[in-house]
Amino acid sequence: MAYNAVEMQDWQISEEAEKNMPTPDAWRDKLGLEKDEMLPMGRLAKLDFMNIIDRLKDKPDGKYVEVTAITPTPLGEGKSTTSVGLMEGLGKRGKNVGGALRQPSGGPTMNVKGTAAGGGNALLIPMTEFSLGLTGDINDIMNAHNLAMVAMTARMQHERNYNDEQLQRLTGMRRLDIDPTRVELGWIIDFCAQALRNIIIGMGGRFDGYTMQSKFGIAVSSELMAILAIVNDLPDLRKRLDEITVAFDKNGKPVTTGDLEVGGAMTAFMRNTINPTLMCTAEYQPCMVHAGPFANIAVGQSSIIADRIGLKMFDYHVTESGFAADIGFEKFWNVKCRYSGLKPHVSVLTTTIRALKMHGGGPRVVPGIKMPEEYTRENLALVEKGIENMVHHINTIRKAGINPVVCVNCFHTDTDAEVEMVKKAAEAAGARCAKSTHWADGGDGALELADAVIDACNDENDFKFLYPIETKLRDRVALIAKEVYGADGVAWSPEAESKAKMLESDPKYNEYTTMMVKTHLSLTHDPTLKNVPKNWTLPIRDVLIYSGAKFLCPCAGTISLMPGTGSNPAFRRIDVDTKTGKVSGLF
Repeated sequence: MAYNAVEMQDWQISEEAEKNMPTPDAWRDKLGLEKDEMLPMGRLAKLDFMNIIDRLKDKPDGKYVEVTAITPTPLGEGKSTTSVGLMEGLGKRGKNVGGALRQPSGGPTMNVKGTAAGGGNALLIPMTEFSLGLTGDINDIMNAHNLAMVAMTARMQHERNYNDEQLQRLTGMRRLDIDPTRVELGWIIDFCAQALRNIIIGMGGRFDGYTMQSKFGIAVSSELMAILAIVNDLPDLRKRLDEITVAFDKNGKPVTTGDLEVGGAMTAFMRNTINPTLMCTAEYQPCMVHAGPFANIAVGQSSIIADRIGLKMFDYHVTESGFAADIGFEKFWNVKCRYSGLKPHVSVLTTTIRALKMHGGGPRVVPGIKMPEEYTRENLALVEKGIENMVHHINTIRKAGINPVVCVNCFHTDTDAEVEMVKKAAEAAGARCAKSTHWADGGDGALELADAVIDACNDENDFKFLYPIETKLRDRVALIAKEVYGADGVAWSPEAESKAKMLESDPKYNEYTTMMVKTHLSLTHDPTLKNVPKNWTLPIRDVLIYSGAKFLCPCAGTISLMPGTGSNPAFRRIDVDTKTGKVSGLF
């Protein structure tokens, strides 16, 4: 049944839907899993990845469906809601369907944006567990990451306090001679805590640590989270956790977690994180939640592991890419699929009338501020102008050889004329297009979308990467800038170009993938430039090296790894009923 999404808050819909949510034992029977393949954790369960993938290794894969979006307003345009709604719609059509979504960070949940569980009747449940730590993966990542920082700072203190002979005799360690001005890693916490962006540590005496400047990032920005998203198994995770660059020594040589002899202990903390958590939609389609890396600086996808399991268990497996197609889809296309070897059948481009109006010149959209009336009344002129942004993203998806389906994620204020204008433009650009009211109506509102996706999955496609892996770093960036963003070219700062040349000359970086860093609020590096800007150049100011994930990250503009908490955060409205223990106020 569909709940009244206008009158009920998301947490209330979740609470009602949870009354009939299958138990872990019921899920095991429903999914045809063996007893030892479900790892119950309270009302939820993890799936034992290695056992499942080994048993099903010879089973043909199902259809692989990716969900992305046009360039969003700061409110987001509902990729998670569309992903969940599509699962519900395919379920209504009698399909064996499931999916995989990212785990939300506590930062946005307690800040302005809220949780990432979808919304209305297209909701992932149980919402409280999903929003408040789930089965502990982020906590395990925080412990493993911060242990690396403990290992590094303790090593720096001991090397300062002892000479070489004493260091060897007392600790059995060789001197690493870390340069305190070239520490790459910081600490992490899973909140938006701007006060921790820049800190001084080691204040006190000689046994109180090494005094130096340091920093905090939000947990999902950790390289460990990015690694979890792209590993294939536990041996792969163990190997990568020894290869993270923590700092550089005074001769400019990388100092890794392996040099600090901490990779094994980090893996011990993360050993259970390789198993996805099983949740479900409000209409009880199974959905795994696994990994939650930043999309601005990391891959912005749920895990390869979850997709591998899902494609074996389901006839249709739905996965979502973070942010718009210029970021999320580009990384899905050229990074995730390259690592996984999996080829998608279709990409769903989530589109809203609201975002098209913004790109068409509508007033600024600000979280927490009442929406200007241009967004709640019919305005065909704004929609028509903003459609250029949608068409740009359709063309990007088609360059990958994938069949796009545009989903018009409808709000109750959207008019038939506005939706029809979008449909005609999408079809003229070579995409299928479907109106969907999954937020209000659940699976029944997503039947048109489900049918379009089924049709697209039956088409032949010619999936291909934008560039071969042998392509040099600066050439890759130029291709992405021109073909995906629409830039005229790339301008490298002297420092960034020097680093790029060094990386291109070292064969060990040939296998690294290119992970672009830029704003999600514009096709350009400037978040204020909307629609499809013309006559512009992409500036690259630096290249970050993630040696465990094997990412090279060219930076366009300034991206903070620690967001700030706004003036009207969500935590002000969250509370607990002290008689029942139920949480209220989550979005």
